Amino acid sequence: MTIKRLRQRLEAYLAQGIWAVFGLLPLDWASALGGGLARLVGPRLGVNRVARRNLARAFPQKTEAEIAAIISGMWDNIGRVAGEFPHLDQIAAQRVELIGGEYIDLLRDDGQPGIFISGHLGNWEVSGAVAVARGLPLHLVYRAANNPWIEELYRKGRKTAAVALIQKGSEGARQALLALKNGQHLGMLVDQKMNDGVAIPFFGRDAMTAPAMAQFATRFKCPLVPARVERLGGANFRLTVQAPVDFPHTGDPHEDNRLLLIRINAQVEDWVRQHPEQWLWVHKRWPE
Repeated sequence: MTIKRLRQRLEAYLAQGIWAVFGLLPLDWASALGGGLARLVGPRLGVNRVARRNLARAFPQKTEAEIAAIISGMWDNIGRVAGEFPHLDQIAAQRVELIGGEYIDLLRDDGQPGIFISGHLGNWEVSGAVAVARGLPLHLVYRAANNPWIEELYRKGRKTAAVALIQKGSEGARQALLALKNGQHLGMLVDQKMNDGVAIPFFGRDAMTAPAMAQFATRFKCPLVPARVERLGGANFRLTVQAPVDFPHTGDPHEDNRLLLIRINAQVEDWVRQHPEQWLWVHKRWPE
């Protein structure tokens, strides 16, 4: 066994042990424990510097103390997401204030394909679980874990948040297209960097943005419905589902897609500005 495989095995054993503990604990305890552990460990990790750099550039007017408070809240949120992962069923059934449920119903009942988009805010796994519980089957497009054994945990945790999981990549794109051709629905987190994406403004700087969501929506002329999750305190949430995004109609498909991506990034930015401590600032969203 190579050193890499051994390290992955050890990481997986640790993750499985943590998962088991979180799963045995009541939801509120698991959420609080996850948040506490992340607040303790997260600031000591190298990626903490990424968060600090991103925040300083996104909010140049904020003081060091304000940035430190956002980072602490971010780690708490990340840890709570991990602690809550085995409890998504309970959260979807009992802990979510839903606003705009009629737009989930629109996707479910309109007889055409559709795309449900969100970002890494609050507990981002909740939106898919609520949609599925409301009768909207989602094919969730996601980035697979680098560690194949941890990937098994991800798929286990998301089994109630989607009817199918589609890994990002060329094969995943084909699966997503097939799902839409068959009148089905995609769930996509649209706030991550894609190295070969399109440069679209985000917090005043170009960020490489995946174009697939716009290309799919304009190609199939299907609803593109934004949704965000807000953490209201502890393991309690508000899911706000918005009306479908208005499509540009310039007569140029490439320009239409670019303008649609601008609208989507602007929407995600607005969400993040409202609750910056609930977004994933450790992600390398912008080019260096």
